[in-house]
Amino acid sequence: MEKQLTCPLCKGSFPVFANPAPTTDVIIHGPGGRVVLIARRNEPLGWALPGGFVDEGEYVEDAARREMQEETGLDVVLEGLLGVYSRPDRDPRRHTQTTVFVGVATDPAALKAGDDAGDAVWTDPACPPSPLCFDHARMLADYLEYRAGRRALASLSTDWLATPQGRTGGRKA
Repeated sequence: MEKQLTCPLCKGSFPVFANPAPTTDVIIHGPGGRVVLIARRNEPLGWALPGGFVDEGEYVEDAARREMQEETGLDVVLEGLLGVYSRPDRDPRRHTQTTVFVGVATDPAALKAGDDAGDAVWTDPACPPSPLCFDHARMLADYLEYRAGRRALASLSTDWLATPQGRTGGRKA
C-alpha cells in the first residue's frame, strides 16, 4: 500500500510502501511421523515451526532451506508447498505473509537448536507443546489434513529446486 509522507526538513512529499514482509516456514517431518518445532528465543516467545524472513534477492525455496539450517542444523529436501498464510494479524510484530513448505531432513539425528531457537525438538504434530506462536496451530492442522489424505501439497516447479543445495549458494544470480 502506498502512503505519502512529507519530509520535515524540505516539506517535499514522497511515497512509502508498506507491504507485508515475506517469510517462509517448513514443516519438517521425520521419524515416527514427528515434526520439528523450535522454542523461540525472541519475542513472541513460545513454540513455532522453524522459519524466518526471506532476504532481498533470495528465492523463497532457498530461504526455507537456509532458515532450516540456521535454526535446526538440518539440511532439508522440500517436498511441496502446503500453503501461503497472509492474515494481517498473524504476526504481532508486523504484517507478514509466509510460504509454508513440507520437507524431510536428510539426517534427522543432526537436529540442534541454533540462531533464533532456544531449543529444537521432534514432536507429535497432533499434540504440540504450548503455547504455539503465530498461526502455526492452523498450519499443523492443515499438515495433518495432508497426512490424512484430505489435502494435497502443491508441487514445486522443478525437481532441482527440492535439493538441499538449492541454486547457487542460496541467492538469486
